Amino acid sequence: MSNRDYSIRQLIEMDACTQCRLCGDVCPAVSASKDGTLSALCRMKGLRDVLKSRTGLFRGILRKRDISEEEWKRFSSVVFRCTLCAGCQEACPVGINLKNLWLSIRQDLFHSGHYPQKIQTIRDNLEESRNVFGEPGEERADWVDDMRDPPEHRYMKDTAKVVYFTGCVAAYYPLAQTIPIALAEILDVSGVDFTLLGEDEWCCGFPLLGAGLREMFHEYLKHNLEAIRRKGAETVVFACPSCYQMWREYYPHEFEIFHASEFLMELLEAKRIPLKEVRLTVTYHDPCDLGRGANVFDEPRQVIRSIPGVELIELPRNREKCQCCGGGGNLEMIDADLSSAISRQKVEEALGTGAQAVVTTCQQCVRTMTTYVKRNKVPIDVMDLTQLVHKALMPKPDQRSAP
Repeated sequence: MSNRDYSIRQLIEMDACTQCRLCGDVCPAVSASKDGTLSALCRMKGLRDVLKSRTGLFRGILRKRDISEEEWKRFSSVVFRCTLCAGCQEACPVGINLKNLWLSIRQDLFHSGHYPQKIQTIRDNLEESRNVFGEPGEERADWVDDMRDPPEHRYMKDTAKVVYFTGCVAAYYPLAQTIPIALAEILDVSGVDFTLLGEDEWCCGFPLLGAGLREMFHEYLKHNLEAIRRKGAETVVFACPSCYQMWREYYPHEFEIFHASEFLMELLEAKRIPLKEVRLTVTYHDPCDLGRGANVFDEPRQVIRSIPGVELIELPRNREKCQCCGGGGNLEMIDADLSSAISRQKVEEALGTGAQAVVTTCQQCVRTMTTYVKRNKVPIDVMDLTQLVHKALMPKPDQRSAP
């Protein structure tokens, strides 16, 4: 084992931590579990112990012993029970890039053989099916069949100016499939020339990084780039913030990319989306990867305010300070109970606003919060921004609205 998974900058940043504990104050895993050992501060301390145990100089001077199997297991549990929401990074007064550090630790733990068994499941699913759920690739666009009146080409065109990159959650989870249905209908009515990739779309790669499997990522990047090049597209649209963030940070800037909220705002400004009045009071949840990750805060709110009759009430913690829904970082596969507890916090905060619905711009947030709401019969609706716009959409005379 070695420290090769960390950059020089990261090794320096570890000593910059002032132990101010602000990271623990904002951590959704800590507040939901009441377990302070899940904080970034404790994770940083555990990492220092690991690095010192490997370094000959430290071992000689400090008489460090090897880390026991039980200690490895405990440290691994702390590292992987994190949503990677980057709330700690936002709160850090010295500006440590904590999210990237957490990804490096996960990679280190995978290389060291100290990781939850579920990580192997994620790896196997991605290797076999090119998606984190292990579902058949040829079924990635099956949601089109659930539209009331899908076009004959089923959005599988040989060429198009725009590619809609659906993402694994919306492609395979029935609860989230109404999101691509809604967006496809909106794009249709707006006259956007778009296509899907279908089975040629592979996972964007975020679950790979979150599982510590960075070495596998390049194959996915190369495949997805080539699939879009074959379509002759100029623009790629994502409804999933994690897919969007991956393309912003890790893919070459070969295409113009938009999150759906940004693309919808442009269409609204061009008066290409005809809207009717919808009487609804909503609050807006900023997804971690779209808000803190990509700094997209204004466009979703502008879209909401563009819909006649919709009133927006802000959450007490919003924009950069918005709390995670519990659905990130592969947490649901590692610790479903903790993920649900974090979701409960989020839903209760939304309920406190008095809004009829909580709107977000992330298919995973919709799935996580809706699951909690339905299981616990909570009186609030959860929807994606595309679904809200679709609710107000006035179809063209020759088109029928999708469900």
